[in-house]
Amino acid sequence: MSVYTDIADEIYGPSKGQVPGGVKLFTARSGPITLTRVQITRAGLARPAGRYSTLEMPSLAVADTKDERYVSAVAGELRAMLPETGSVLVVGVGNRRVTADALGPRAAGSVLVTRGIAPDSRTAALGLREVCCVSPGASGATGIPLAQMLAGLVRAVKPAAILCIDSLCTSDPARMGRTVQISDTGLCPARPESGKCLTRAMLGVPVLAVGIPTMMEADELLGRPGCVVTPRQLDDVVKRGAELLALAVNKALQQRLSIAELCYLAN
Repeated sequence: MSVYTDIADEIYGPSKGQVPGGVKLFTARSGPITLTRVQITRAGLARPAGRYSTLEMPSLAVADTKDERYVSAVAGELRAMLPETGSVLVVGVGNRRVTADALGPRAAGSVLVTRGIAPDSRTAALGLREVCCVSPGASGATGIPLAQMLAGLVRAVKPAAILCIDSLCTSDPARMGRTVQISDTGLCPARPESGKCLTRAMLGVPVLAVGIPTMMEADELLGRPGCVVTPRQLDDVVKRGAELLALAVNKALQQRLSIAELCYLAN
């Protein structure tokens, strides 16, 4: 049976038996958070070559998404993959009208946008990094493929990197709504025909992706094609998950600001 998942450590994790050549694993636990890093160093495997960090934590439906442990853990992994300097274009990928796919647009709404702020002594003291943010919505509603729209924005804005926020798919029901994955391989869904595939080769700048699994394919389980299952508390998972990811993105990009300051400025 093929495994349909966007989560790299569900294919190459510590419990999956022998790790193929070209894959390196690291796992550590700190309090309620388990971190697994997967580094793929060659092409031709089930996921593109690059770095993947997965953080497993208590269900986001009940977790305190302003808890510094969770925010700092996600922000730290993001920061390690981002360029040290230069502007960043944050993209909320997904359809806000479909709850399971609304994580990206909802998170984008709380990203601290700094591009266009007139520089003065106060902003200089804060050391704000330039950030812009878009949430294009479903391509069926705009008539413009996501990659084509972002290519135009890259030419106009000239970011040092693109950071995509999106809902993910898992193969393990226990991980829905309680796992965050960060990667520097671009936005590469397990099924490229989804239309969401965004890579450095396509756009000319590094593309990072961060997301939370909000669904699982259930064709095999239910014996019917096209079926998916979602967490029972899906609304809370998406709401709180979007809060966590937005705050972690803000913290990764604006290192000098505290979580309290970021919450105030973003809202």
